[in-house]
Amino acid sequence: MAAAAATRPYDVLLVEDDLADAMLIQDALAERGTRNLTQVSDGVEALEYLRDPNNERPDLIVLDLNMPRMNGREFLAVVKEDPDLRTIPVVVLTTSAAPDDVTGAYHHHANAYVTKPVNLEDFEAAVRSIDAFYLDIAVKPPKE
Repeated sequence: MAAAAATRPYDVLLVEDDLADAMLIQDALAERGTRNLTQVSDGVEALEYLRDPNNERPDLIVLDLNMPRMNGREFLAVVKEDPDLRTIPVVVLTTSAAPDDVTGAYHHHANAYVTKPVNLEDFEAAVRSIDAFYLDIAVKPPKE
């Protein structure tokens, strides 16, 4: 199925303020081939990116919850209420395993919630699993 991915770019919007985690995520994605990955550091930047008609619509948003200005909880609520953005899959990838955060993310229609593992190998494996599912298994709508 990897050949099907070559028919068009696979665009990921990473909303993550921790540069070390962002680099680890980029490295884990790069292991599986080319990705168009755009990284922003908070929900305000992410919304600006998504609403800019010059930017490609991402196939997937990977979202941290704990960020400055507009955190992931607020961003998720805005995105999933926006008719133009709500169909973009959002995977929450965060350090929090708090039940309220998990419930809140699903309440705001997150497509998945993954707690960042502390161990580096487990962290990379989690990112590769998210990537494999959305690239190899999930069917994506055609680009508009």
